[in-house]
Amino acid sequence: MTRLTTTFAAARPALVCFITAGDGDTAANLDALVEAGADVIELGMPFTDPMADGPAIQSANLRSLGAGTTTADVLRYATEFRARHPNVPLVLMGYANPMVRRGPEWFANAAAAAGVDGVICVDIPPEEDDALGPALRAKGIAPIRLATPTTDAARLPQVLAGSEGFLYYVSVAGITGKQQAVQASIEEAVARLKQSTDLPIAVGFGVRTPEQAAAIANVADGVVVGSALVEICGEYGVAAPAKLRELTSALAQAVHAARQEQAT
Repeated sequence: MTRLTTTFAAARPALVCFITAGDGDTAANLDALVEAGADVIELGMPFTDPMADGPAIQSANLRSLGAGTTTADVLRYATEFRARHPNVPLVLMGYANPMVRRGPEWFANAAAAAGVDGVICVDIPPEEDDALGPALRAKGIAPIRLATPTTDAARLPQVLAGSEGFLYYVSVAGITGKQQAVQASIEEAVARLKQSTDLPIAVGFGVRTPEQAAAIANVADGVVVGSALVEICGEYGVAAPAKLRELTSALAQAVHAARQEQAT
């Protein structure tokens, strides 16, 4: 059992929270998320061209890079997080260039040494799994894949092949941010995906409020919130941890209430 499988088994539906490494006081921001009830943490690796991300996360990437954040810094944040939170799953999310430029084995070894549980690489498609997937699996790190509204029945098996940890369902055909999928379309998509995999299904993109999170938690195994948290980091700077706790606590209560309802 890995931290991801254990957490989703015990905390389904789970709250998955994303922030960008190097954007503000990363350690304090991460601690705030955990303390407020986040079950899984996604830590964004800053990149110059985050093609899947909207303005909020693009700005966070630029702030982080402007502050001089490097891949070594991201791995240090991960290492220190693991020491403080030995049981909380940590997923690195980002783009191929920082992950493979020194070779996939180097990255997999470094991520494993830092205590990373999973990796989401947005711009390596399943067809190019050899670029990173085997190296991650060899070190016990889950390659987490993305499914979207346009992932049809013909391509889904390829997306699922070699996917581990959980399946991230991108609920809108677009970038991260304020777009929100219709709840009925999410319910239909999650039901369809569950027919094809036993992996937990976590739904993200456009989830901003406890009400949205609660609705998704009633049908999915996890709810991913990113841009709303990243906006807090950008707006409040060093004062962000208190605001992150406030929103994350409300999100966690909404998601975990759905868990309790499902148990009764």
